[in-house]
Amino acid sequence: MYCTVVTVWVLTIVSAQAQENDAANAIAILKAAQEQIIAEEKEALTNEVENINQRLEQDEISIAEAKGLKEQAAEKRALNIENRLAIIDNKIALLERNGKMEEAEGSSISIGVGSLDQDNDRVFGIKVRERGTAKKRKYDRRTTSAFVFAFGLNNVMTEGESLNDSDFKIGGSRFAEIGWAWRTRVFKNTNWFRVKYGFSFQFNGLKPTDNRYYVDTGDQTELQEFPLDLDKSKFRMDNLVFPVHFEFGPSEKIEKDGYFRYNTYNKIKVGLGGYAGFNLGSRQKLKYSEDGEDVKEKLKASYNTNNFIYGLSGYLGWKWAAVYVKYDLNTIFKDNPIDQRNISLGLRFDVD
Repeated sequence: MYCTVVTVWVLTIVSAQAQENDAANAIAILKAAQEQIIAEEKEALTNEVENINQRLEQDEISIAEAKGLKEQAAEKRALNIENRLAIIDNKIALLERNGKMEEAEGSSISIGVGSLDQDNDRVFGIKVRERGTAKKRKYDRRTTSAFVFAFGLNNVMTEGESLNDSDFKIGGSRFAEIGWAWRTRVFKNTNWFRVKYGFSFQFNGLKPTDNRYYVDTGDQTELQEFPLDLDKSKFRMDNLVFPVHFEFGPSEKIEKDGYFRYNTYNKIKVGLGGYAGFNLGSRQKLKYSEDGEDVKEKLKASYNTNNFIYGLSGYLGWKWAAVYVKYDLNTIFKDNPIDQRNISLGLRFDVD
């Protein structure tokens, strides 16, 4: 599966002049937050266990694998509860020891995974801001960043053939991409032209038709018919690439006392560019039955794939979503007599 689930949570505890400096009320709020933490982690564990059970029912994992995954999930959630409660316990101890809010006035604890805090900083982990260290908002931010996630259909353009004659299943062949991107405004007083750059991990999957799988013959890599009936045949290439896009589109200028920003959230965005990088590895997964036994093979090899990856890509977006297309200019295999190149079409999400 290429689907990646990213859970983002933020708990910000600000002890300022609220509740008329009543430490007792603040402690009650913090204790209520602890109960909420326990409920959140238990619900997350329930969802993970349900997902594992679904994978087990669909024969994607064995009973032993399911048991191991459940144990790992339970251990992770237990540690999450322990660590998150400990942070609040320390805050409660501070308030109880001082007996008043003035000692903690202006301090804050922000906990997050890729989320924005009150200073508009993106938090990965724990951030503590002490009294008197309030961050001044930057007047002009020409560069911003975003988490990038994309997925969709994947296939191969074969020299002299159309996609209608593809050797791979149209719906079964998919891709996923996850990464980070920075966007920089090119001109000082206008935001219609931006440069977007970063890094991404690409996972390009192909499912051959007609009970075939890839075989490295030494001279080339070719599709051959498998001697048994295949329940599943999947070939995947993992890449690390560094995309660069020139982004065009209108934006709204927001001016405030002490700072201004350009907002493109509700505007159409067009990005044109490309990428270059490296192939991190290629692997093949086969599932079949032999002598009444279910067999799963995971084969990792070079398969004569090209090590250097480069191509063209573009997107047409609005808000945080976009239609996304990418096309490898390099051939998939080094020495095959017929050139084949990877092509992908899907959705892209840039989460600021």
